[in-house]
Amino acid sequence: MKEKKITEDVVDDDVPCCFSQRWKTAYVSFLGFICVYAVRVNLSVAIVCMVKSQNPSNSSRDNASTLSPCTTDDESSSVYEHAEFDWSKTTQSTILASFFYGYIVTQVPGGWLSDRFGGRRVFGIGMFIASICTLVFPVCARNSVILVYVLRVLLGLSTAVSFPAVQSIWGRWAPPLERSKLISFSYLGTMFGMVLTLSTSGLLCQYGFDNGWGSIFYITGGLTLLWVFAWFYVTADTPDQHPRISKAERDYITSSIEYNTTIRTPKTPWKSIAMSSAVWACLTAHVCNNWTNYTLLTSLPTFMKEVLKFDIKSNGALSALPYICQAVSGFLAGQTADIIRSKRILNTTNTRKFYQISAFIGAGAMSVAVGYTDCDQRGVAVALLSLAVMFTGLCRAGFTVNHVDIAPKYAGVLYGITNTMATIPGMLAPIVAGELTPNKSQSEWRYVFFVCAGFDVFGAIIYGLFGSGTIQDWARDEVELEVTIGNEKIPGKNNAQPKNPITKDDYSKEETKEENLGEKESRENEGPIYSVVQRQNDPEPHSDGDANDNARTIQF
Repeated sequence: MKEKKITEDVVDDDVPCCFSQRWKTAYVSFLGFICVYAVRVNLSVAIVCMVKSQNPSNSSRDNASTLSPCTTDDESSSVYEHAEFDWSKTTQSTILASFFYGYIVTQVPGGWLSDRFGGRRVFGIGMFIASICTLVFPVCARNSVILVYVLRVLLGLSTAVSFPAVQSIWGRWAPPLERSKLISFSYLGTMFGMVLTLSTSGLLCQYGFDNGWGSIFYITGGLTLLWVFAWFYVTADTPDQHPRISKAERDYITSSIEYNTTIRTPKTPWKSIAMSSAVWACLTAHVCNNWTNYTLLTSLPTFMKEVLKFDIKSNGALSALPYICQAVSGFLAGQTADIIRSKRILNTTNTRKFYQISAFIGAGAMSVAVGYTDCDQRGVAVALLSLAVMFTGLCRAGFTVNHVDIAPKYAGVLYGITNTMATIPGMLAPIVAGELTPNKSQSEWRYVFFVCAGFDVFGAIIYGLFGSGTIQDWARDEVELEVTIGNEKIPGKNNAQPKNPITKDDYSKEETKEENLGEKESRENEGPIYSVVQRQNDPEPHSDGDANDNARTIQF
């Protein structure tokens, strides 16, 4: 009797797609990342209307007027009636950077906890804490700048687990040929979060309640709290644990993923991870991408104000425009990457390299061009910035999903490791931008963009040389093999070979011998001569099912 097999290439008609539980997980993850970036980015715009205008020195004013003769759209826009704080430029840069002091700490622990116990609770609890920190921010800011630092660090600690947790979930939910689609769609929320927050925060500064800027934090924090309840209702750590998934979808997912998702992840192979060139390629790409990303994320509203001379209402909307372009490119990259792979136009390795190198080269070139624009070329500057950020969106089909390609079982901890190092640019980029632009001139901002381009070129070289799309040996399940030749059984473990290993040539020799003796009969009638029983090492099964559930027989 032939057993029906579900493969990566053929999806049974009974397996749901757009309304499947894996896509519902993608939808709620998308909304979750909107919230993640809403609570992260809100201060980047809010701080512009929270802080009273600082008068530069006479020499700085003379220099700026020489290099940038334009005036703002509304001269009075440089002084906001709702501004409450006298924070210096250094203090502002440090406040923006303090988020990353917390963000760098919980990346690896968050990934390890997600791989070990499930990403659902890790992500949900982290976002609950983030929502509370955001809701109390206006009250704390009016009391002490120290409390502002503390809240930003706590916000970093709580949101840091989001990416590793979701990577861990997709390592257990995403079929190989749907990974680019599902993961890139989830992360589209980051771009929509930036777009919505940047575009609405400027208006809230002018017309919102609680002095304008306070409403930004109450709205983003409240929506995040509501999302937490939706997350816990919709999602599950694995397909086998989901109460509403269909049997067809569960079988499709579990049969296509390269390891047994019902087994809790055992010890993490730290040494193998540290020695893997594929991991180092992902790490380098992640760091280089984040330097450009965080520079634009934290400094773009300031650049719009200081160099392009946009007022606060235009600032918020125009700061959001590049991320609309990034959302489009990220979505298209995820869809087209899986099409390219499924049609075998490129293999997984070359697909990831194509998209990631294109992202680096395009973003670097546009960044250099932006450095030569000023307020007389506002339209050109916004277009180039939009193109630069659009190119970074291609990484959604590059290093971002590559963690799941090379180690789906350890995707959470792997992303935690690379994102820990990639957080360093988030700590340094705002400070470097502040130090390079003391006079707020166009020529000073040019060097900020040159630094971004340098990181992009370096990342393209390293990822192009060492990137990989194949699952690594240390990321495969440990198995026990039982080889049967006639009535003789030869046990084995992992990739270990018996003293006299059975090869394909041995099968041919045995068959030839049988033919010569006239003893060979139809295999359909007599059954297999050789069989290999493969059993998963199951130290901590999720269910109390029969032990034989983890056994597979390969027949020859």
